[in-house]
Amino acid sequence: MLRIVLFLVLIALAAAGAAWVADQPGDLVLTAGGFRVSTTLPRFVFLLGLFAAAVVLVWSILTTIWRTPGRLRRRRHDKRHARGRHAITHGLLAIGHGDTALARRHAEAARRHAPNDPLALLLHAQSAQLEGNRDEAQRVFRAMAEREDTRLLGLRGLFIEAQRADDAVGAVMIAEEAIKLSPSSTWASHAVLGFRCARGDWSGALAILDSNLSAGLIDKQAYRRQRGVLLTARALELATMDRDVARESVMEAIKLAPTLVPAAVLAAKFESEAHQVRRAMKLVEAAWLTNPHPDLAEAYAHVKLGDSARQRLQRVETLAAKTPADKAGHVEGQLAIARAAIDASEFARAREVLAPYVNDPTQRVALLMAEIERTEHGDGGRARAWTLRAVRARHDPAWTADGYVSDRWRPVSPVTGRLDAFQWQTPVASLPSDKGTTIESSAFEEAMLAAPPPKRVTVAPSESQAEPPVTAPAPAPVPAAQDNAPPMAKDEPAVATAEPVQPAPEPAESSPPAATPVFRSRADLGKPAAAPIPAVIPIVRAPDDPGIDDEGPSDEFTEQIGTPKAQAGGWRGFWSRWGA
Repeated sequence: MLRIVLFLVLIALAAAGAAWVADQPGDLVLTAGGFRVSTTLPRFVFLLGLFAAAVVLVWSILTTIWRTPGRLRRRRHDKRHARGRHAITHGLLAIGHGDTALARRHAEAARRHAPNDPLALLLHAQSAQLEGNRDEAQRVFRAMAEREDTRLLGLRGLFIEAQRADDAVGAVMIAEEAIKLSPSSTWASHAVLGFRCARGDWSGALAILDSNLSAGLIDKQAYRRQRGVLLTARALELATMDRDVARESVMEAIKLAPTLVPAAVLAAKFESEAHQVRRAMKLVEAAWLTNPHPDLAEAYAHVKLGDSARQRLQRVETLAAKTPADKAGHVEGQLAIARAAIDASEFARAREVLAPYVNDPTQRVALLMAEIERTEHGDGGRARAWTLRAVRARHDPAWTADGYVSDRWRPVSPVTGRLDAFQWQTPVASLPSDKGTTIESSAFEEAMLAAPPPKRVTVAPSESQAEPPVTAPAPAPVPAAQDNAPPMAKDEPAVATAEPVQPAPEPAESSPPAATPVFRSRADLGKPAAAPIPAVIPIVRAPDDPGIDDEGPSDEFTEQIGTPKAQAGGWRGFWSRWGA
């Protein structure tokens, strides 16, 4: 509306000016030397306007002619730039969906139309990476690292290529160079932090962590946790070399991360050695409530030096009672009680706490049951059966990070280099699945676990006096004879015949086994199995029999009573003694 009003006002002023010029009387005379022009004022104004329009027209034509080459160059450049942008856009899209040929074609087009564009260099490098041409990718990334605007991007690409080539030293050198250029580079700080942790440079790792906090890469809570992890790692390394520094580090770590299991265990150990039993117990209890762990139970049991096994059992029961039964870590308390009960020879208590878990045991439960059977009854068969069940049992929780299972806690993941990656959890490989088990229970295991505990077996006097025959090496195995087989006569040859002998049925046992096991407990055996008949039957003597020489040494007693024939009974012996 305002523009319309202004336009009308301008038209009115122009009309008023034209009317004023037309109303002016007289003539306008222009004299220059001998040149003289006389005209009216309206005509002069009209001619002046035409002259101005002609000048403007001529100036516009000349300017257009002068600027045409530049405009043509800019238009050609814009057209090339548009083509380059089009190639870059579609090339990145081709890389996104994995079309190697299309990405390479767009990369070549972008290099022709926009050779100095940073995105064209990036497209060229990524297409080379997609094709697996690492040499070309490294060459492009080096060119990007030499430019001011793409230096960080080039260093990032060189870092990735060094990682792919397993060049850890080169990767860390590139990351350190990137940190010098930009301390806020997340990938560079994480790479340097992981490398220093892997090298055991805990002071350098703490410095990088402080730099990350100053750059705003991590928040205050994550900083406290990671600093506690690094201090714990340094304390564990110096625990046997510099105990003062280790104690100072772990005490600071337990303040920053009170639920960190290794820190709580080591701090409790130092406090226990300093006779600060209550403080050590509080440190362990604080970590136990968040993350029940066997190491915490072990540290809690031995927090007071010199205690007996029963006192340690009572202390572990107190710690286990702090975990409710509906919590996932309740089983760790029960296993800790079982471990302490076995050490205290309270086998009934150990069986009681392990009873809810024996139907579907984990490896630790099965191994504890094997130890109970071996220690309490000396039953090697049942102990071996539980050991075999432990091989097939579910895995217990372990220190796991990025699919890597470790037998001890580590500050950094060996797979990704991530700090504080290890968690106490069940490994992925041992999680339950819908597929059936590939290893079924063996008959030996079922027989051993179903058999009653071993009892003392009394042997009959007749059997105890006899000594098992001493077998001589035979050329071939001979099947066992039946229990009621008649003894071999002395005059018969001692060598077994070559005819095949049908094996006799085995004697009935007290408990019917599902299949013949390899080993049996003594309660399963009704009587000892018959020994195989040797090829040559030796002469068996009693343990207290000195034996008789084969040559038959003569003595006075033998001469008086005569030969063994004279010692026969009956009327033949009577006549032989009279010389008949």
